[in-house]
Amino acid sequence: MSVFAGEIEVLAQQVISLCAARGWQVATAESCTGGLIAGALTEISGSSAVVDRGFVTYSNAAKQELIGVDAATIVTYGAVSRETALQMVKGALHRSNASVAVAVTGIAGPGGGSVEKPVGLVHIAAMTKTGALLHREMRYGDLGRDGVRLATIRTALSLLIELAQA
Repeated sequence: MSVFAGEIEVLAQQVISLCAARGWQVATAESCTGGLIAGALTEISGSSAVVDRGFVTYSNAAKQELIGVDAATIVTYGAVSRETALQMVKGALHRSNASVAVAVTGIAGPGGGSVEKPVGLVHIAAMTKTGALLHREMRYGDLGRDGVRLATIRTALSLLIELAQA
């Protein structure tokens, strides 16, 4: 039985099937989900042909060192921003063998939110090596830490599916 039973397992299976059919490999760059997207993908039989690597970049230093996010981007826009998510996904593609990558950065809570950036705010970016790019600013609300993280996984997998079906 999958740790990610239900909708997440179905979405992960779709990502693996679609990417395998295209000969694509996938990379993830994860902050607020802490590797759970890569975990959901690797729960699927056959994922070894598709999943290249996952970067868990929880700290700002990890974002900079592992996937090349510019320190000035974090200072100017914050770790939870469109700009940071876009640099994360580009860095994951650049520093992997993947054809497609997804990146997430957000505030899962229960603390850490503000008026401008409340708990439940997550920026998700997905991109192909050929330059197709998707970004979503999600405001899930305060669903609890697990709720925000699970919602983020679902959205991230959905963006990968959208790119793989294009």
